[in-house]
Amino acid sequence: QVHLVESGGGSVQAGGSLRLSCAASGYTISSGCMAWFRQPPGKEREGVASIDSDGSTIYINSVKGRFTISGDNAKNTLSLQMNSLKPEDTAMYYCAARNAGCAGFIPAWSRYNYWGQGTQVTVSS
Repeated sequence: QVHLVESGGGSVQAGGSLRLSCAASGYTISSGCMAWFRQPPGKEREGVASIDSDGSTIYINSVKGRFTISGDNAKNTLSLQMNSLKPEDTAMYYCAARNAGCAGFIPAWSRYNYWGQGTQVTVSS
């Protein structure tokens, strides 16, 4: 049985940093595409970043240069380092994994096989 458990969320002021983690069990993070999604209050969920089994990464424009997605194979954990946070980054953040590659983009939420429960990130101005 696959479990993805996010952690690391919290409340920070604008300009601050947070590092989110997604611990995987029953799934090897290097075996397929993994991604971070977020859902701001009252808005639709959006893909933020993806990482493929070859380490290639994709980011949405609004987080490029501020966020970094990475995987620690030894710990079987996916991370999202978030720097220079803005109030508009406030959202519930989720990790997702699929049994296939990313194909050079961030696949839609429904294209994944496994999802975490989310961790809240709140950025105040």
